[in-house]
Amino acid sequence: MTIADIGYGRQFGGWYDRIFRDGGATGVTVDALVECHPEPAWGTLELGVGTGRVALPLSRRVGPVTGVDSSPEMLTTLEKKSDEGEVIAELGDIRTYRGDRQYGLVYCICATLALILDPEEQRNVIARAAEHLRPGGRLLVETHNRPGVEALHQGLARSTAFLPLSEPDTGIQMNALLLGENRIWQVSTILFESDGTHRIGTEITRLLTPSEVDVYAQDAGLRPEGHYSDWHRNEYLPTAGVFVSSYTKPA
Repeated sequence: MTIADIGYGRQFGGWYDRIFRDGGATGVTVDALVECHPEPAWGTLELGVGTGRVALPLSRRVGPVTGVDSSPEMLTTLEKKSDEGEVIAELGDIRTYRGDRQYGLVYCICATLALILDPEEQRNVIARAAEHLRPGGRLLVETHNRPGVEALHQGLARSTAFLPLSEPDTGIQMNALLLGENRIWQVSTILFESDGTHRIGTEITRLLTPSEVDVYAQDAGLRPEGHYSDWHRNEYLPTAGVFVSSYTKPA
């Protein structure tokens, strides 16, 4: 079976964990997922599991996590970290994925939904998530917040930011471009290493608002619970760079 893959893992698979290695931020996400889980015994599914940055530590708290991803490169890295937790990895397209069971918690985070550029295909991801929820289950979605990204750009189409890493002479530079009435966001990331080498990766996302995801979820038979600006579940603010939305499946 051929799996459609946008190539994210081919660009970032070798250094994704180097960019996203803040254990504090990951820990906050895991804590929130544990607190929001209706019943760990019902099972857990991540759509877009990547290298298991969240799924592996989560599995140590709630039991085995099924993780779906279209990137063989990401799943290869995940397999190498199998001693860090229990994730049942499946190569699949989250727009069309149909597994053989339902779960108590399904989540799609780290702007995975935004990496799908067609709104109907974004809708399909939420529909597949709803299908895999058992009655009384919960869906959590975290993605870029279009109003917040617009605020970050301060009225400009282009924006550049540099983030130093903890090691001397290392850092990440992000060059961002807003396109298509600010719905498309292209971000090129350059990782500078202390030995003078660098790596470059580019991702293109379709920015969303909470109301758009609400429509997708309601069309899939889910009930909106709330919108938040972060995994601490602080009140949603339009200026936030991301939003977290929560939905339940009626029992």
